[in-house]
Amino acid sequence: MPEASLRLWDPLVRLFHLSIAGVFIGNYFFNEAGDDWHVWLGYYAMAWLLLRTVWGFVGPRSARWSDFWPTRARLARHLRSLWAGRPEHRLGHSPLGALVMLLMLLALLLIGISGFLMQEIDALWGADWPLQVHETSADVLLGLVLLHVCAAIFESLQVRDNLPLSMLTGRRRPLPDSDKR
Repeated sequence: MPEASLRLWDPLVRLFHLSIAGVFIGNYFFNEAGDDWHVWLGYYAMAWLLLRTVWGFVGPRSARWSDFWPTRARLARHLRSLWAGRPEHRLGHSPLGALVMLLMLLALLLIGISGFLMQEIDALWGADWPLQVHETSADVLLGLVLLHVCAAIFESLQVRDNLPLSMLTGRRRPLPDSDKR
């Protein structure tokens, strides 16, 4: 990272990102559904999701929902810039990145709720729909994660900045026009 970098991602956002990524990889690929590790990691992920939701209202600017909420205008401007071959370089999430992030959080919430229903609600013991919601949401989340990773690499190449590295270090190069956000 060049010397002229600025702090963007706070430790809580970075730890959330790494924790959720680790839990998802562990539970999707290595832990059998219903195993103790699978269940406890699911509760851990839901606690992080709750904390991140609150942090989106009280955390620093780059963590706040208002900073990157993907409004129609923001999405349209971002899509036009990509289509024109002039990528919009901004600190924080791009509007499309924010949309995918919100969809990933929604899928994660559905996984958590359906897992809870299967594990803790006796009246649903043996019901198929919670398992179907759980598995489908996990598969959708896997697709969104792959899209997220590919988009981060693509956008890194477009704006000539290592975006995945910035999530690990918390630092980014300043924008060419420092007034832009």
